Amino acid sequence: MSTRTDLDVSMFPQAGFPPIRWRISDCPIGYEDAVAEMEREVAAIAEGKADELIWLLEHPSLYTAGTSANAADLIEPNRFPVFSTGRGGEYTYHGPGQRVAYVMLDLKRRRPDVRAYVAALEEVIIRTLDSMNVRGERREDRVGVWVKRPEKPLLFDGSMAEDKIAAFGIRLRRWVSFHGLALNVEPNLSHFEGIVPCGISGYGVTSLVDLGLPVMMTDVDIRLREAFESVFGATMSETLLQAEAS
Repeated sequence: MSTRTDLDVSMFPQAGFPPIRWRISDCPIGYEDAVAEMEREVAAIAEGKADELIWLLEHPSLYTAGTSANAADLIEPNRFPVFSTGRGGEYTYHGPGQRVAYVMLDLKRRRPDVRAYVAALEEVIIRTLDSMNVRGERREDRVGVWVKRPEKPLLFDGSMAEDKIAAFGIRLRRWVSFHGLALNVEPNLSHFEGIVPCGISGYGVTSLVDLGLPVMMTDVDIRLREAFESVFGATMSETLLQAEAS
């Protein structure tokens, strides 16, 4: 079981490009509305009409099916709405208490390397968790970021239990990324029982609060931003940009 610690995760832009726009939505955003907004933003970024964007939000409770989703992994199809999506991956849950980050970056300005980009997103989560004294790890044979749970019963193969705390799913169009990552802060973890998360059985799902960290979403956002900037470069709040423009 490899932890993949030898990856180059730096994805800074070439010199001369402006900071990434940083947007936080305070109210839950419907999935179809979010995808439509991403489509607009990605098209504008690809055409050079808009700067890159990282958009933080929460969704109402729903399931999404990635391009590799297996219908058998949707255990309770009537629990929540199910949306097919163009991102990679399989089934996942989104809902209140989960911080979703939709990441719209022009990889031509950075490094047009899909594997390096995914590793960079993983590193953002690992650094965010590290700032709260939580050790998140990669696994070569499983997507996501994982946390060891020594207090739980051993796994089926006798190894230490591990739970997923963050999921990833991306798509690229003209080397501009969209979709992104989801970090479990305080979602209702029972909702993951309606699917086989990311098609991986035999493992659990956890959250920061489940790990004993009663953190606020606003605090997580600050730490996420610091981690994003350490991997992808400077950001600037959209509200500040709009104020300057007016």
